[in-house]
Amino acid sequence: MNVDGIVPDTKDWTWVLDRPCPECAFDASTVTVDRIPAVIRDNATTWEAVLTCDDVAVRPEPATWSPLEYACHVRDVHLLFDERVALMLEQDAPRFRNWDQDETAVAQRYAEQRPATVSAELLDAAERVAERYESVPPGAWSRRGLRGDGSEFSVESIGLYHLHDIVHHAWDVRATVVRATVAAYDAHAAAYGEGTISLPAEVADDIVAFAIAVGPRGRVLEIGSATGRDAAALEAAGLDVRRTDITAGFVELMRAAGQRADRLDPLTDDLADPERPGMPYDGVWANACLLHVDRADLPRLLERLAAATRPAGPLALTLKEGDGEAWSTHGHVGAPRRFVFWREAELRTVLDAAGWRVEAVRQSRSARTGEPWLDVQAVRA
Repeated sequence: MNVDGIVPDTKDWTWVLDRPCPECAFDASTVTVDRIPAVIRDNATTWEAVLTCDDVAVRPEPATWSPLEYACHVRDVHLLFDERVALMLEQDAPRFRNWDQDETAVAQRYAEQRPATVSAELLDAAERVAERYESVPPGAWSRRGLRGDGSEFSVESIGLYHLHDIVHHAWDVRATVVRATVAAYDAHAAAYGEGTISLPAEVADDIVAFAIAVGPRGRVLEIGSATGRDAAALEAAGLDVRRTDITAGFVELMRAAGQRADRLDPLTDDLADPERPGMPYDGVWANACLLHVDRADLPRLLERLAAATRPAGPLALTLKEGDGEAWSTHGHVGAPRRFVFWREAELRTVLDAAGWRVEAVRQSRSARTGEPWLDVQAVRA
């Protein structure tokens, strides 16, 4: 039976404790219990940003929740798991009360709730349950609890199950997450350009090495050109660059400066070179831009870039090093942007599977902020 146009989710998701989710890429085997509170808090900031979007109450289709409805659900999931973990710590093998998420959505009128109120309530609920997990004594992670259908959880496994739920729903609204990050750059494009006008010495060195790998007059697809700073240096090194950016404000600035630039979403748009139809690129330059791509989407994006590049064509890619994701207003953009962090081993696996042969991954630190980065040199396999 449909509830308010939504087909009830009756699937048993406990399998996510045993293998990675093929949709959101959550892998329970990689998360230790000490990371549970941090993931919850980081995830909550995603919803805080999503709930500022003008169209947050609009369903993408009648049978799919709006981002607002998903946010209400995540808030209530935090409250539910806080209750369940408390019972597991206080009682021996408690049986949890049943909870129907779809009936709750209708009864509480998720679609009519105020985004600002939901944001505050979600952040509060996330903090409460994060503190609950932080309070678990070292010897209590194996304490048990039973769901109404008989599924048995330990405190550890219910914590990981909890994480998958909220991570998956952030993946469900990833289109809104992208729009929020792009809107942040759009609103501060000029300030970002002014603040990043100088080419760091380490980037200049990387450009020289990249130009040698591409070869003289090679055609390069640049992802995330921003105001064209790197492109100018790449051209000075003898390359032919196609400037692209997903942010309209950056494309407009480049065009106003007399540069040819295309608005391009590398995850969904046609990557074919308009100046050389049917010809692959000789290399791809992606400096400090793909760090905004959802973890589950980066493999497909890298596959698309590989398919658009000639064999042995080089890829220069930089991402922030670390775990999870976070929203930040640091630097020259005064609005929240989502950043996804990567570890070298996981990134190498993704690149290999996407059709790139990794030649080197250099760990570096930003001279300005001290943040750790992964600088990748790879070639099309």
